[in-house]
Amino acid sequence: MRWQPDWGLRVRMFVTMFLLFVLFIVFAGAITWYLGGGALMMGLLFCGFSLAQWYFSDRITLWSMGGSAVSEDEAPELHAMIERLSQQADLPKPTVAIADNRVPNAFATGRSQSHAVVCVTSGILGVLEDDELEGVLAHELSHIKNHDMVVMTVASMLGTLAFIVVRWGWLFGGGRSRGNNGGGSVLIAIAVSFVVWIVSFLLIRALSRYREYAADRGSAAITGKPAALASALLKISGRIDKVPEQDLRDHAQMNAFFIIPLRAGVLGQLFATHPSTEKRVERLRALERELETV
Repeated sequence: MRWQPDWGLRVRMFVTMFLLFVLFIVFAGAITWYLGGGALMMGLLFCGFSLAQWYFSDRITLWSMGGSAVSEDEAPELHAMIERLSQQADLPKPTVAIADNRVPNAFATGRSQSHAVVCVTSGILGVLEDDELEGVLAHELSHIKNHDMVVMTVASMLGTLAFIVVRWGWLFGGGRSRGNNGGGSVLIAIAVSFVVWIVSFLLIRALSRYREYAADRGSAAITGKPAALASALLKISGRIDKVPEQDLRDHAQMNAFFIIPLRAGVLGQLFATHPSTEKRVERLRALERELETV
């Protein structure tokens, strides 16, 4: 395998993490001002929450999808495929998991290359041919190889914390008050948290779109078959359009991790975590033509 480091992705990950760090300082300052003497306790709670989210990210993500690890006896062909692709990508074999879900999709999660999980839904196993499934699995392994899976996990923490304050901040009206303006301080803290939540979402969205292109290229490098992944993306996208709306809503929060997002429509495209399937397929077919001329 000829693996070329994606410096465009690395720079974007660094910039995203730096801006999120600055955003965290602003967020922490606003919460400290609001809570006064309770800031230390809240800071410890936030740190504990973030650490737990990072450390148990694989279990939390699998739980949210109803997925579970499977042994080689339970899924021998899937294990063999992931093991072979991991060797080609020079990666430790990740934990293999299956989610009993008819929505055809796949994702990778975990806190490091040594503690990673690749999960596929039962819906995708009955849809794709072997070479198409290999392309999808190689795409997920590319996320692990590029470390962007870890960055997305860390980046999502700040947005989660800010959202908690936006949603539940009104319950803590006993925080620091400026004269008789206790209610005003609550509104300021919630407003700052809302801005932090929106900005962190936009930063994650910008990184997520680029990382999907990078993982598509990585899949082509691992398998040497970009056309197989292109075919898989078209099949998955076509099947998702037929999935009941309720099933899509149940798992829409996982969009940033899925190989194909579940949201559609004008607003879905505006806030999409992925580039369009058409653009991804177009780039993969261009890669296929390049390989044919080599």
